[in-house]
Amino acid sequence: MNLIIMPLKKIAKLLFNRIFYVALASLIQLGWIFVMVMRLTGYSRYISVGSSILSILVVLWISNKKINPSYKLAWTLLIMGVPVFGLVLYLLFGQSRLARNMQRRYEDVLKSSASYLQEDPGTRNRLRDRDESAFIQSEYIRRVSGYPIHEHTTAEYFQVGDDMFPVLVRELKEAKHYIYIEYFIINDGIMWRTILSILEKKAAEGVDVRLIYDDFGCLTTLPHKYYEFLREKGIKCVVFNPFRPLLNVVLNNRDHRKICVIDGHTGFTGGINLADEYINQKERFGHWKDTAVMLKGEGVWNMTAMFLHMWTVVTRSKDTPDFEEYLPHKYHPEPFPSDGFVQPYCDSPLDGETVGENIYLNIINRAKHYVYICTPYLIIDNEMMTALCLAAKSGIDVKIMTPGIPDKKMVFLLTQSYYEQLIQAGVEIYEYQPGFLHAKSFVCDDEIGVVGTINLDYRSLYLHFENGVWLYDNKTIADIRQDFMDTLDYCNPIDLDFCRHRNMVVRGIQSIMRILAPML
Repeated sequence: MNLIIMPLKKIAKLLFNRIFYVALASLIQLGWIFVMVMRLTGYSRYISVGSSILSILVVLWISNKKINPSYKLAWTLLIMGVPVFGLVLYLLFGQSRLARNMQRRYEDVLKSSASYLQEDPGTRNRLRDRDESAFIQSEYIRRVSGYPIHEHTTAEYFQVGDDMFPVLVRELKEAKHYIYIEYFIINDGIMWRTILSILEKKAAEGVDVRLIYDDFGCLTTLPHKYYEFLREKGIKCVVFNPFRPLLNVVLNNRDHRKICVIDGHTGFTGGINLADEYINQKERFGHWKDTAVMLKGEGVWNMTAMFLHMWTVVTRSKDTPDFEEYLPHKYHPEPFPSDGFVQPYCDSPLDGETVGENIYLNIINRAKHYVYICTPYLIIDNEMMTALCLAAKSGIDVKIMTPGIPDKKMVFLLTQSYYEQLIQAGVEIYEYQPGFLHAKSFVCDDEIGVVGTINLDYRSLYLHFENGVWLYDNKTIADIRQDFMDTLDYCNPIDLDFCRHRNMVVRGIQSIMRILAPML
């Protein structure tokens, strides 16, 4: 009897899951488009020839666009292979941008805050005097992302979510003015219930509590219209890009950021979402290895501004926030201690610039001794592959750590398909054996580090809203490096034999997935 009940429970769980209906509706639409396309091309020889000519013209247009060559190749193969159907798919999913009205709102709010994101010339000059290479990297972030570099900020690095969570709880309990939270995934459990009880209490005390969550990220973890439940508790809540069962380009763009800002002077970010597996209170894919950083001081202002930008865009507010009211010194008049240089930044699919990838490339290309990288997904374009291989061939110690137990098996196979070329160039690859490695971090030459939400895959680098913290000459640099070296004890090194003796079927699947990687 139990053998019968268990499958029935799984079927019932599937049928009552919102993602099931969304996926079903999307498949029906995709199937309908395919049938209509086949009938249309079969109806008339002239229509078939015309569609082929149109496909060629679109391919020529794509080849001249300022986009990554891997995207060009993937879409060219699809459009030429299945002309009309591929063309329709490109119109639906091929543009890595959001709707124009959202893009316009985003640009407007960035302009309105520009005067509040001015940089201290003294800080900029001190960085240049200290290290010209670091100055150039930081200058790129300031010019392109618009976020300044700061001193008078300290940072604390967390090796796992288990260490971060009690500190986050402590800081939330001390909030007196506002708490702003923006996360990709929220899931009911010990972590979220603990945080929610604090948020509810703080909202009742008059603290301005706001929350943004991504609807796709929470599709299977939160009830439909969960924001209404939170609003009843006094928490201001909005959903980023509500996920609807309609095929369109907007589905591609998600808010993958993780930001928690408290009273303008304390901020958290990293790979950790608000779910129990991130603090190892729930086992998924073995031990969950993730990292985070807490900032205290002037640098948190960048994170506050990021949140306010997104809040204004998502709420479609016509009123520009009074940024003066949220500055760090407003609620913390005492001078902040200083520890090196800190520059929180964000990346979006709206600006036509792959800020996250370019910051990584800057670090790799300017490394003098070593670059150590943690990433859950290693699905890289030609630019990143070239930079990593060139660094290793030039004598730079390049080490990359990936998961030993994957969260997505097909994506893991795709990740492993990049190993051979990297190892041949001298890059060392390690897989974390106890479980899933979700950390996204770079550390270089004991001087520069990045902790944030940005994975080494196309979706993260090209399609998602992301954020990170660039650190120079901060004590956390040593902590990031030491954590990496300590974690190597729990990793298996990957060699060329592992890459070359894979099953031929597996290698064939990997080859196909490599071509389609930009579209996954």
